[in-house]
Amino acid sequence: MAAGPFVGRRAQLRDDLERRILAAAEETFAMNGFGGSSVAVIAAAAGISKQNLLYYYPNKIDLYRTVLDDVLEDWLGCMIDFAATSSRPEEAISRYIEAKLEFSRRRPQGSRVFALEIIGGARNYGNELKSKIVPALRADIATLERLLGSRDDDRINAEHLFFIIWASTQSYADFSAQMELILDRKPLAAQDFEAARSTLTRLVLNSLGLPSPMTGARVETRSAPEGD
Repeated sequence: MAAGPFVGRRAQLRDDLERRILAAAEETFAMNGFGGSSVAVIAAAAGISKQNLLYYYPNKIDLYRTVLDDVLEDWLGCMIDFAATSSRPEEAISRYIEAKLEFSRRRPQGSRVFALEIIGGARNYGNELKSKIVPALRADIATLERLLGSRDDDRINAEHLFFIIWASTQSYADFSAQMELILDRKPLAAQDFEAARSTLTRLVLNSLGLPSPMTGARVETRSAPEGD
């Protein structure tokens, strides 16, 4: 027998409440880390009782891992897309950088939860990180090597290239407070993310000897005039 409107409405309310709990947990964990956060504080932020929250998530570590599962699935999305691409290398790399920056712009709290877990030694989520990130990175490296074809032996190390892209793009979430102080605006504006995208893309494409996807010409950095 098909579910009636009441059952469907109840399921929708449950889904909405779980999303609210996870949003409150993501913000709390981003501000205080795992150790500095409590179920009571998260429940209050979600506008429910602690007992109600524990009905959905039996303990703090279960809630924390659920948040990180959701963040990591989002974070891995562009890695999965890159591994499956058949575009020209300059286009694929440009889109990858843009997607990583968009994650930082769209989900800064989630990025900070992720960063705090890594900084803390990945004690609560290390096995999950290793099992999910390592295969995705290996697939991306294989795709990059396929796109670039045969190259000189002194080519840039692919693993460390991806590490640098991750660090550069995630800094616009994890260290945005520093940038906001220096740029004297809060939050970071759309033009800041566009400047970051353009700058990082130029640096990476230049380092690989690739052309700009917009012009078809190799991106050149401007050298300072002699005598400066």
